[in-house]
Amino acid sequence: MPPPIVMGIVNVTPDSFSDGGRWLDPAAAIAHGLQLRDDGADLLDVGGESTRPGAAAVSEEEERRRVVPVVAGLAGAGARVSVDTMKATVAEAALDAGATLVNDVTALRDPAMVRLVADRGCDVCLVHMQGDPRTMQKDPRYDDVVADVAAFLLERADAAMAAGVRRERIILDPGIGFGKTVQHNLELLDRLHELVALGFPVLVGTSRKSFLGKIAGRDTDDRLPGTIATNVLALARGATIFRVHDVAPVRDAMAVAAATLARTWTPTPDETTTTSRTTTSTTPTTSSTRAVPRPSSPSRSPDSPSTPTTG
Repeated sequence: MPPPIVMGIVNVTPDSFSDGGRWLDPAAAIAHGLQLRDDGADLLDVGGESTRPGAAAVSEEEERRRVVPVVAGLAGAGARVSVDTMKATVAEAALDAGATLVNDVTALRDPAMVRLVADRGCDVCLVHMQGDPRTMQKDPRYDDVVADVAAFLLERADAAMAAGVRRERIILDPGIGFGKTVQHNLELLDRLHELVALGFPVLVGTSRKSFLGKIAGRDTDDRLPGTIATNVLALARGATIFRVHDVAPVRDAMAVAAATLARTWTPTPDETTTTSRTTTSTTPTTSSTRAVPRPSSPSRSPDSPSTPTTG
């Protein structure tokens, strides 16, 4: 099993469903992203247009204004950065600023976007979305949500490769919450192994989403337990990349889950620390480490999909 990869969310929008408006100032967004990196994020996903249900569209100029300074600041500080956009001009500007992955909720349906990704040789995440953010949650229907999503993603991956995108650069995302009911989301999570079987790394983004609130009865900022539960389930079914707001607790959960699934735990010398608990008598010391360190040399091959090659 490849090590889990945690993608930290950096929204530079006024209207994202969870943290809209918190990081509009570029300096604040950069500081937030670097904190997520310090918390254990392997890469940072910067987005300047909300894709929540019903969100209004943003102009290319405004999205570039929001995104590019933040991408440049994070990449300049040595962070690995992806850009969350459906616009080719925004993606191009972000790649020029140091991003190395394009996270496209339209799965390269724009011919200009697929040409850009092919020409630049960058990583790309193909996301399933029924409709668009304005309409996607208006009575979504499927014959078989897993089969339908799998067929769509495979078709988009084939189209990307036909246009010159290398297979090892492609990541698939079933688009949890993008044109899905609660039942659709649960079905996708339960049968995620069917998407993993397509042979590409799978990214899952459940963080703080509304279906968790509907199940648990929690407001947006109180959905961390549901986020952790769904990410652990996704890891067990073969997902590789986990897009989250709360990096540190999710990374710890992934470490424990990965060690359990592998039935092994090998601490590394640079990660091992010693802690002790003082009572009326001396207690033995115990070692406390992270089971899954950040990948030091990310790479993927068609035969062994794991880490996106973001630099």
